[in-house]
Amino acid sequence: MNSYDEMFDVVKKYCKSKISPAAYDLWVSKLKLLDLKGDTAYFQVETEFQKSIIMEKYTNIVREGFINTIGFDIEFDIEFTEKDKDKGKNFFRFTDFPQEEPKRADELALLESGGEYEYTFDTFIVGASNKFAHAASLAVATNPSGAYNPLFIYGPSGLGKTHLLYAINNEIAKNFPEKFIMYVKGEEFTNELIDAISNNTTSDFHNKYRKVDILLMDDVQFIAGKVQTQEEFFHTFNTLYHAGKQVVLTSDRPPKEIKTLEDRLLTRFESGLMADVSTPDFETRIAIIRRKAELLDMEIPNDVAEYIANKLKNNIRQLEGAVKKLKAFKLLAGSTPSIGLAQTAIRDILSDNQPLPVTIEKIISEVAKTYSVKPEEIRSNKRSAPISAARQIAMYVVKEITQISTTAIGDEFGGRDHSTVVYATQIVEKNMAKNKKYQETVEDIIKNIRDN
Repeated sequence: MNSYDEMFDVVKKYCKSKISPAAYDLWVSKLKLLDLKGDTAYFQVETEFQKSIIMEKYTNIVREGFINTIGFDIEFDIEFTEKDKDKGKNFFRFTDFPQEEPKRADELALLESGGEYEYTFDTFIVGASNKFAHAASLAVATNPSGAYNPLFIYGPSGLGKTHLLYAINNEIAKNFPEKFIMYVKGEEFTNELIDAISNNTTSDFHNKYRKVDILLMDDVQFIAGKVQTQEEFFHTFNTLYHAGKQVVLTSDRPPKEIKTLEDRLLTRFESGLMADVSTPDFETRIAIIRRKAELLDMEIPNDVAEYIANKLKNNIRQLEGAVKKLKAFKLLAGSTPSIGLAQTAIRDILSDNQPLPVTIEKIISEVAKTYSVKPEEIRSNKRSAPISAARQIAMYVVKEITQISTTAIGDEFGGRDHSTVVYATQIVEKNMAKNKKYQETVEDIIKNIRDN
C-alpha cells in the first residue's frame, strides 16, 4: 500500500461490515488518517462533536479493524494544540479517554442505544389492554409452577409479549437464583432441532431443553406445521409439565387459530391460563410515549404526545420509535419537539416499519422446515414425493408473496421452464380447494413468512 488513505480504506471497509450503515456514514467514514508514528495513529475530523462521538462509541471497532486487516494494534489518546484549534482541526490519537465527556456525546450514545430500559415488571406500562396478561405473568414469576402452567400469552406483534417473558425471566432469576431458566424463540427451537438431527446430537438437544426449571418460548406459532419439531416439543412439554416445571409461551394468535398446530399440542396449550394483549388505549399510549421521552432525557409537550398517540395506535415499538426520532432531530438539528416534527417522525416510522421484501431463500427455508426436507433439495432435480410436494408449495408461495413472473420463479428453482411453475401452482391450488388441512398448512407457511 502506498498511502495512508489506501491502508485506512481497508480498515474502514472492515468497520463498515461490523456496524450499521447509518453509524458508519455518520461517524467512521468521517475519519481521516493523517499519520502513523510507532503504534500511535493520528486522525483528523471536522468537528468537536464528531470527535466526541467517535471517541465514545467507535474507537474499539477502529482498533479491531487495524488488528484484523493491517495486523497490528494501535494506541489512542487525544492531542490538541492551540495551533490545531486555530486551523479548525481536531487531531487525536487513540489511548485513554478524558474523564469528562461531552454531554451531547452522552445523549447521542443514549439515543443510539434507544434509551432502552430493563425488561422488568416495573418498566412495563400497564393498561386495560394488557392488565390481565401482566397480572398473570407476575403471578407466574412470583410462584413458578403454581396454578398457571402453562401460561399462554397471545396478541399482535409489538405489544409487549416479549417484554413480559423477559420480566418473568428477570423476576424468577432474582427471587429463585437456583432455578435454570431457558428462553428461546420458536424458530430458533426448530433450527436447533434440525442441526441436532443433522449432527446426531439429539441427546444433547433433549438435555438442553428437558432439564430446565422454566421454559419461556417466544413466537411458538413458528413450530406449527413442522412435524418433527412439534413431535419434539410435545415430548419436551410433557417432560417439563409432569416434572412440575413452568412453561410460558407467546404467540401472535390463540392456539385454536394456529391452523396447523397438532391437536395434542392445542389441548395442552389451552389447558393452562390464556391471556391476551391487545392494542393499547389512548391513556396507555400516552404513558408509553412519556416513559420513552423520560428515558431519553427529553421533555415532550402534551400536544405532541397526544398527536403521536392519536396517529400510532397499534404498535408500541412505533410509539417508542417516534419519540426516538424526535430526540434525533433535537440532537442533530437543534429542533425542539413540535407537531410538525412529529408528523415527519411518524412518516419516517411508518416507512421504516414497512415489511422488508421477502426473499425467495426465506420462503424455501420455511417450506423446507415444514416438510422436513433440505432447502437445496427443493431447488434440486430430485423427484421423491416429499421433495416434489415441497417444491410445488414453495413455487406457489413465491408467486403468492413476491408476484414475480413464472419465468423468474423457474430460474430460481434450478432453471425450470415457466410451464413447470404454472403446473406446480395449479396443483397447489387444486389441493387447497379439496383438502382443508393442506390449505391450512400453506396459509400458515405464508403467515409465518410475512410475520417473521
